[in-house]
Amino acid sequence: MHWLAWRLPLGAESLAALPRQTVEALGWWALHFTPNVAVLDEALLLDVASTERLWGGAATLRRLVVAHAPAHAGAGVEGEDADARQHWAEAPTALQALALLRLKQAGLPRPARVPQGLPLSTVTALRPHLLALQNLGCRTVGDVRALPRAGVARRLGHGCLLALEQLWGERSYPLAWIGLPEHFDLELELPHIAASSTELMHAAEHLLTALQGWLRARHLGVLRLQMRWRHDLRRLDGVDVAPWGQMELRTAEPLQELSHLRRLLTEQLAHHQLAAPANRLVLRTEEVAALQQRSASLLPKAPDEREGDPWHQFVERVSARLGEDCLRVPQPQADHRPEHMQVWRSAARLMGTGGARRRTREGGDHDPRAALWPAWLLPQPQRLNLRKDRPCLLGQPLRLLVGPERFESGWWEAQDEPPAADQIGPQAAPGVIKRDYFVAHNAAAGWVWVFRDNATRSWYLHGMYG
Repeated sequence: MHWLAWRLPLGAESLAALPRQTVEALGWWALHFTPNVAVLDEALLLDVASTERLWGGAATLRRLVVAHAPAHAGAGVEGEDADARQHWAEAPTALQALALLRLKQAGLPRPARVPQGLPLSTVTALRPHLLALQNLGCRTVGDVRALPRAGVARRLGHGCLLALEQLWGERSYPLAWIGLPEHFDLELELPHIAASSTELMHAAEHLLTALQGWLRARHLGVLRLQMRWRHDLRRLDGVDVAPWGQMELRTAEPLQELSHLRRLLTEQLAHHQLAAPANRLVLRTEEVAALQQRSASLLPKAPDEREGDPWHQFVERVSARLGEDCLRVPQPQADHRPEHMQVWRSAARLMGTGGARRRTREGGDHDPRAALWPAWLLPQPQRLNLRKDRPCLLGQPLRLLVGPERFESGWWEAQDEPPAADQIGPQAAPGVIKRDYFVAHNAAAGWVWVFRDNATRSWYLHGMYG
């Protein structure tokens, strides 16, 4: 057997005042390393005997637990300093690990013989009888174990004998293992009333840490997250205040890391003004998805290589700060009219509705005539002057080399039809077109794309070649 005892990042008094669900949530991160995790008194107990080999041995597993623990989330594997080592202990039994952890917390040296040399105060069952045992001349648990069993049972109760047997590993200690709920829905009573979004975000750190532990243990990523807060006041400055306030957070891809979630929540809360101070916070997942595991590269990184944010994280962060319409991306659409073949839409909205996947499908088939189309189109076709019925550009007549190519489309649209609500920027005019396109050239303008409007018989410049 091999047990790890980890000091929960709360005092014993605060721990007893917290709901059981909140206490268990502090240990969800440990389920990533072993399925056997339990809360006992002020510590978290991990049975790692069956999993340490999978993590590369006891030493490697211990470093990973220290690196990812909530109290030292940013320490890293190399950050196992003296302060971090004060928060964990290991032993063959659960009660020995807990006793050694208490010994470290008290700043006492480890005895030469464990468990015989452990002080009486490190065993929970012996704490109520410290004065009586000291009067009997007992200073360690080994001294108590040397007393006659019948006398110990008569004076201290059978519970003390049972605790000693469990401490030595002669009997198993029954523990209530922590289980993961199907949905993450955690509520936290704030220690101090949050009067601003900054204070609310600071209080949400505990819930975000629990969320990450839940996601890692279930190998999931969050797509949609809801945060709610309860207002401490029902009426403020003569105005009724709603009991709860809330906001929703969406991501384009399943997300498990806290850094991006924290930045998104910070940006959105910066634009949100609390209707009243808040005294309770609730965080729940609305939509989750399986997280795709990616293999790490076998090639070493270059010394100057830097790993930037993924595109969807950059879009979500900037859109949360500057608004959803600040970043635009082109999206092809099925239309024969050149100015309608592409529209500009909000990048954040497009990713939120699966637009990236849809864009890939729509852009898969290309018109074979597109090989002769130019790379640049004018925002609006430019009317050309005529000289002896020939279009002119920059004062010189154009030679029509390729064409005509007939474009006749848009008959289903009305001339005064409004543009789509999700399109951004200048929109092409709706309505039917009847045009004949030509590839033309002259010495002054180079290669251009022009068309003749069959309704007005006028010539227009529409595009240019590189």
